Amino acid sequence: MGDFCKGRTVIVTGAGGGLGRAYAMALGAEGANVVVNDINAKTAQATFEAITEAGGKALVNLGDITDYDSAFDIVKSAIDEFGNLHAVVNNAGNNRDRMFTSLSEEDWDLVIKVHLKGHFCISSHAAKYWRQQSKEGKKVNARIINTSSGAGLQGSVGQTNYSAAKGGILTLTLNQSAELARYGITANAVAPQGRTGMTEDVFADMMKVPEDGGFDKYDPANVAPLICYLVSEKSSHVNGHCFESFGGMLSIAEGWKTGPVKDKGARYDVSEIGDVISDLEGVTTSAQKVYGT
Repeated sequence: MGDFCKGRTVIVTGAGGGLGRAYAMALGAEGANVVVNDINAKTAQATFEAITEAGGKALVNLGDITDYDSAFDIVKSAIDEFGNLHAVVNNAGNNRDRMFTSLSEEDWDLVIKVHLKGHFCISSHAAKYWRQQSKEGKKVNARIINTSSGAGLQGSVGQTNYSAAKGGILTLTLNQSAELARYGITANAVAPQGRTGMTEDVFADMMKVPEDGGFDKYDPANVAPLICYLVSEKSSHVNGHCFESFGGMLSIAEGWKTGPVKDKGARYDVSEIGDVISDLEGVTTSAQKVYGT
């Protein structure tokens, strides 16, 4: 057992498997009180037992993160059980992959609901709790950790709904980081790569465990140290970033920002726009290619 997150209470959504389970296990091993949230009772219980059998403290919660009232109960359960709440790791997700012209309204709504609304609901209640603590003069050192992906950063063919949700989460993170810092709350995002229930079937060959016993770069546990650091008190100066984490690689993503400008000082005529765009394309850094192209 470590003590990097000792005494910190953290909610991890989607903690029954994959990345969420790896985060919950690592947080428990670092002394955190872990609320294991998942809609799958069996897998949530398995994560809970693994944490407690290793000497950690945990609580199972099966609440629906996409329901605002249920999300309140999830936050309340953490506070009731452990006396406080210090961090939320919004990890739960789903996918309904289709090419854009085959995407149904249901495919869109389900993915946006779980990812984007799910991130909002728990974070909203947690932030209100921390704001109230701050107004009462209590010291707040709180964290919101959101989950985006490479698809959110640059798009992914066949995943329009997922990419849009993950892109929205990045902007949500930026707004949270700007608005909530005054209350002692930081907000960061991670774009992890690892073996999960959503990826291991589709990319089974690529993500299989090395037979030679070499470094398993797709092990979701590789991302967990970053999550533990961000949850800890030591990360209070880190705010508004999206971290890409894969295997032994870690980087801070560089998002949308204003590029080179051509300013006429007057309104352009429509006949001028084509040449201006051509000039700008020649001096503007190209975006990364969309996954799958």
